Amino acid sequence: MEKVGSAPNSIASAGNIAPSKMNGPLWVNAEITYKCPLHCVFCYNPIDYTQYGPELTTEDWLRALRQARELGAVQLGISGGEPLMRDDVEIMVAESSKLGYYVNLITSGIGLTEKRIAAFKEGGLGQIQLSFQDSTRELNDFLSSTKTFELKSKVAKLIKQYEYPMVLNVVLHRMNIDHIEQILAMAEAMGAEHVELANTQYYAWAMVNRDQLLPSREQLARAEEITNQFRARVGNRTKVYFVVPDYYADRPKRCMNGWGTTFLNITADGLALPCHEARMLPGLTFPNVRDHDMRWIWQDSPGFNAYRGEGWMQEPCRSCPEKEKDLGGCRCQAFMLTGDAANTDPVCDLSPLHHLVTEVVDKAQNPGNPAKVQPVVFRDDRNSRKLSGKGEAIPADVTPVA
Repeated sequence: MEKVGSAPNSIASAGNIAPSKMNGPLWVNAEITYKCPLHCVFCYNPIDYTQYGPELTTEDWLRALRQARELGAVQLGISGGEPLMRDDVEIMVAESSKLGYYVNLITSGIGLTEKRIAAFKEGGLGQIQLSFQDSTRELNDFLSSTKTFELKSKVAKLIKQYEYPMVLNVVLHRMNIDHIEQILAMAEAMGAEHVELANTQYYAWAMVNRDQLLPSREQLARAEEITNQFRARVGNRTKVYFVVPDYYADRPKRCMNGWGTTFLNITADGLALPCHEARMLPGLTFPNVRDHDMRWIWQDSPGFNAYRGEGWMQEPCRSCPEKEKDLGGCRCQAFMLTGDAANTDPVCDLSPLHHLVTEVVDKAQNPGNPAKVQPVVFRDDRNSRKLSGKGEAIPADVTPVA
């Protein structure tokens, strides 16, 4: 599943919100399962997801969501993996709506039947965000290593039939960004009110496939130009969100509006995290909602306080006049690229390690002979076990089966 964080109507879009830890989270993302029928090459789920489990029970989820609501959380995203792989999503939606959450289902559409969408409507589900991998059947099905394009198209009609706003998400990258005009035409034909063109951010499976996925400057500029032309033509009929890849920015973004200020992620096995990827960070221990009350998790747990505020900052962040804007950027990105989560996010051009980003970007302008490019690695259980050291190495000369 694509990473959530800039979805339409999301509290994350309110970039100036910075509540203290005492106020609690505003936005909860519930990754209710890591199971997924798709095998997307840019999935944000942990590479070693096969090592985690068991999943939280229905009762575990409802207790955690009740506690988060008591702390002030108002928006709930239900995601995965593919959340519809569980048969208790309808219960979670109905109970969360009763608690006062605005509930958003983030789905590939696989498993969304008319019976289920009717139950979601009755239960108070506020929004369904549907993902496509491309506007063409061939590339959509290749990127997910499934034959799902036609099914997704039927689900899109079902969403409109039940009078939900059509919220379409397409993760962009080198392989599909040149189809931006066709993607927008597909969105318009579907009657989409919101379109999120979320350029891939390079974590987890996308990091494994970064050399194959990072677009060139020319591709990115052309895509933005076509997007702006579309916006001008359709006006307010369709709101289009174009999320630029971090690697092409000069300054980093606040991670989920700031570590431990707004966002709470709960994983399928119950780990509470300040962002989707934080469990990768060494030296930090994050609490499990099975074992701890949400108030203690949010206010007092060491993991949530590790990078809260500015006290942890090193130079150049510590003396930077812009530190309140970006709070040093993304801790996971800093760790992945520099080996130290306390470093300035190297996306920032003030970072002494900014070259770690520019070198990757420069390479993307001329990726070389396609015949010599490493094949993409699909997100599946077999590859997860291999990448986490629990199986044989992935052969470099074998093209994955689409």
